[in-house]
Amino acid sequence: MSEYRPITERLRDFRPVELRLNEAAFRKELARCQDCGIPFCHAAGCPLGNLIPEINSNASSGRLARALGRLLETNPFPEFTGRVCPALCEGSCVQGLHEAPVPARLAELEVIERGFAQGLIRRRAPKAALDLSVGIIGSGPAGLAAASALSRAGATVTVYEKDARAGGFLRYGIPDFKLEKEVIDRRLELMMAEGVNFICGVEAGLDISERLLRKRHEVIILAIGARKKRDLPIPGRDLKGIHFAADYLSAQNRVNGGEEMALPPDLNAFGRKVAVIGGGDTGSDCIGTAWRQGAVEVSQFEIMPKPPAGRAPDNPWPQWPRTLRTSSSHEEGGIRRWNISTLEFLPDRSSPERLGSLKALEVKWLEEGGRLIRPVPREGSEFIVEADLVLLAMGFTGPEPGHLTRARDLKADSSGRLAPGLYAAGDAANGPSLVVRAISDGLKVAGTVLEDCRTDRRSLGQAV
Repeated sequence: MSEYRPITERLRDFRPVELRLNEAAFRKELARCQDCGIPFCHAAGCPLGNLIPEINSNASSGRLARALGRLLETNPFPEFTGRVCPALCEGSCVQGLHEAPVPARLAELEVIERGFAQGLIRRRAPKAALDLSVGIIGSGPAGLAAASALSRAGATVTVYEKDARAGGFLRYGIPDFKLEKEVIDRRLELMMAEGVNFICGVEAGLDISERLLRKRHEVIILAIGARKKRDLPIPGRDLKGIHFAADYLSAQNRVNGGEEMALPPDLNAFGRKVAVIGGGDTGSDCIGTAWRQGAVEVSQFEIMPKPPAGRAPDNPWPQWPRTLRTSSSHEEGGIRRWNISTLEFLPDRSSPERLGSLKALEVKWLEEGGRLIRPVPREGSEFIVEADLVLLAMGFTGPEPGHLTRARDLKADSSGRLAPGLYAAGDAANGPSLVVRAISDGLKVAGTVLEDCRTDRRSLGQAV
């Protein structure tokens, strides 16, 4: 359903590539949603439990304010999820049984953006003041969700962010062509108007001690994400020109945001042959970024098998369809290969300290009980690809070691509790996942804090 700006136009800038629904398409899709018999979308699909049929019904009837109210009951940041959510709800859309599912994500985006345009999104003050001070470490989607919920419940909330600006992965991990940062700034301004305090450029545990944090706040929530990058320790890994995808994307976002004047030379794909290792969303984002920087060649290698074009027999509706996905960045060019294992990074002949190519081979996967067990090399399938910039986009393994986490197990209970007065939210507690799940968990942990405050206020202030 998504439509994009022409490739020749969008490759010249980092502005958003996806087009919003026009009025005719918006009304058509809202009407299609009302033909559903049993709405699986919010029960089986949406991690936030958005009441999608009710929201769309109100919007279809011209009751935008009511539609917006229902949307904001469950989702504090529809302007984020409306742009970057993979729309798990659409995988269980009843219309998707026979035709394209209703584009609930794009409809959600229209509701929130029209709400902003019509002045319906305003500062919401808490109903009553709550004598509770909360410090939140990290300003990604989980931290922002917890901050919003607790502030509106009347708590005094301070968010600590080690980077120069708030937003976490939303700001530094997602390219502007998917999520323009003006959208984040607009929401942050609203949150500040509602009383949330942001302290940026401060690393908790280093620039401000844990003892001082505990003195300032009865409750501490760790929402530090899971940014420890998965490495590829093969021969040649120490050659210049091999970088983590997250560092590469962050560097471009800092330049776009005016935090840096120019890219570090080794993180600029201009005139270079780029190889992206990893087939997920981060790898796709690297492809789009490399083309915009002026790469001459881009290849993407994924060790897993190529997904099928349609649902496999063991992947029936309303399960999330494990099918081949082609992003806007993939449409912009490049080579995609699956079942590829990288063996070695090879030096450039004229500059032995620098990367010149990589050696890889094809694999086949052994299965057991319908599950993939391990990859096995295909004999005689080795090949070499010229590349002077390799981007490792193989995901994350957990929270980065830090001054607050080095000696602490972040395995929280099902409600997010780590210890009295200490909580963990989002990827920090649950492992790397989606923005929408991080928002959901941030709201859940905020609810736990409020529940603990009501039931046993004295335990919140106990030292950890």
